[in-house]
Amino acid sequence: MGGLLTELGKRLAERWMSLLVLPGALFLAAAFAARTLGHAHAVDLDLLVGEAQAWRPAPGAGAGARLAVLLLVVALLAAAVGLVAQTLGSLVERLWFAADWGSWPRPLRALARWQVARRRQRRAGAVAAYERERQRSSELLASGTPGGGTELGPARLAVARVSPEEPHRPTWSGDRMHAVTLRLARDLDLDLATVWPALWQLLPDASRQQIETAREALDRATTLVAWAVLYAVLAVWWWPALPLAVATYVTARLRIRSGVDAYAALIEASVHVYVAELAERLHVPAQGVVGRRTGWEVTCLLQGKRHLIDLTAHEPQ
Repeated sequence: MGGLLTELGKRLAERWMSLLVLPGALFLAAAFAARTLGHAHAVDLDLLVGEAQAWRPAPGAGAGARLAVLLLVVALLAAAVGLVAQTLGSLVERLWFAADWGSWPRPLRALARWQVARRRQRRAGAVAAYERERQRSSELLASGTPGGGTELGPARLAVARVSPEEPHRPTWSGDRMHAVTLRLARDLDLDLATVWPALWQLLPDASRQQIETAREALDRATTLVAWAVLYAVLAVWWWPALPLAVATYVTARLRIRSGVDAYAALIEASVHVYVAELAERLHVPAQGVVGRRTGWEVTCLLQGKRHLIDLTAHEPQ
């Protein structure tokens, strides 16, 4: 047990350092440079080094203790800044995925509604272009033209770039996650929010680890947006923080898009692979293939609505 607790403590310390202290220390260093240099001496390294040396404890008795205290204070401040970034990252995630945009304050809600309408128009245009390309390909094949037919991959990709399904959220990431719910409801009559907690209990450790890893990567990406915001604030006093903020934001945006895609794909695949086992555990007959009836019964049972299944079971066929 002692070895387990020691190993657990090491892992917690590593996560504390990597997620909070190190990013926070980098931000504190940038804040120190902003305070010291300002816009007038933005890249004056000699001035920065001289100011940093002034913070070094004077030689003599107790210098080591004072240095240790200074390092401890810096570590605590860095951790505090890291916690602020983590909290801001949670807000960024809520805004980025916009699952509850209908309950936002009126100005934000109106902006989100306009963005959803705009994205629907863009997707409708992309779908129309895909249909025209598909029709043209069919006509070429029917006419027997040598090499007839066209590559539909780019047209399909243009549709997916806007949204994998009809847009309901103001962002691609929000729609990518929502598309999983839409497809499971349409194809299996299954409510993901209801089924997922029960399904999670059946997943093997390897599948859980993959999903947790994808989720952690997504959390880190949204937190990276928060760091970009904090660095953008420093740009008010020190202009080199602005390109740093832009680079951080661009990196975060790319990571969020890839992270959302991976996380959503893992969730959807896990449901399709293990929902039959869940139905079996709930004594719902799947008859080899999970269909809409099975998905609906699983959802009703998990929602405590068995009476609906009993009523439909006695309906005339």
